[in-house]
Amino acid sequence: MTFRLFDVWRPEKYHGQGKKGNFFEGWFYKIVDAARHYIFAIIPGIHLNQKKSESFAFIQILNGQNHQSAYHRFPMTEFKATKNHFELQIGANVFQTDSIKLNLNAPEQVVQGQLHFENLAPWPVTLTSPGVMGWYAFVPFMECYHGVLSLDHRIKGTLSLNEQMIDFTGGRGYLEKDWGKSFPAAYVWIQSNHFDQPGISLMVSVAKIPWLSGWFRGFIIGFYYQRKLYRFTTYNGAQLNAVNITDSHVHVETSNRAYRLVIQAIRSSGGLLHAPYDNQMLRRVSESLGSQVSVRFYQRNLNEECLVFSGEGVLAGLEVQGEVTALVGGN
Repeated sequence: MTFRLFDVWRPEKYHGQGKKGNFFEGWFYKIVDAARHYIFAIIPGIHLNQKKSESFAFIQILNGQNHQSAYHRFPMTEFKATKNHFELQIGANVFQTDSIKLNLNAPEQVVQGQLHFENLAPWPVTLTSPGVMGWYAFVPFMECYHGVLSLDHRIKGTLSLNEQMIDFTGGRGYLEKDWGKSFPAAYVWIQSNHFDQPGISLMVSVAKIPWLSGWFRGFIIGFYYQRKLYRFTTYNGAQLNAVNITDSHVHVETSNRAYRLVIQAIRSSGGLLHAPYDNQMLRRVSESLGSQVSVRFYQRNLNEECLVFSGEGVLAGLEVQGEVTALVGGN
């Protein structure tokens, strides 16, 4: 029990130690080469079922160019997770916060190579706010927990995909994770760290969160600008002023006493990924890795506002899932 309590302040680690069933955990590595020709999401994870025979590990790979995805399943005997730090081994594949090593050899996909990540920018972990979840990380009955392990970092290394060599050196990456019982029934997720100015990153999550006998609309929005993270969340007093979702766009507006952030994302085609629902891994989530997002960031002073940043992000990750009408509207 001691190490599990301590793990609240270690969102990057594997949190499934001792779990008997109805549990999932997955890490999301987004990688883009320097020329922005290649973009992939690499997702290692685990699905635990009360029936041990139905538990398994997996590695998903989504190609952002052609929206094709591959889903590799592994028996539990090929899954190993280090207790004292984040190191995950699935078959001959190894995943850490600052590196991945792939050695996948399947009829539908062969991927080999190693990538290293430098100058990671994690969501800060403090004593009272252990990462992106804030104080909700201490609540033991949350449906889904979230971690942002790096909003932006530099990549070194190469991958061979079906005998095609891709050099990712000089490219940019992003790393987050989820764990718990199930993905939210409805949510919107947006992410981009490819703006005209380097070192800028945006992450947006708005979801329908079960709570006791009801639910609430929770949100986590982070804007990383000039090496500072501006946080707009349910737990830090920010307001979710507007959420509008159409077939072509997603509009989100949030503010606190000092700043206001306006986000407009253009929806685009995506590839289907497996995700945890009803204690199963179902192929039902459509994720785009090639969307566009515009950001306007204002500083507020009494009744006046000053535009601090305005820009366009490309190669954006975007998911709109479930009955999102529950998310639409303002506070």
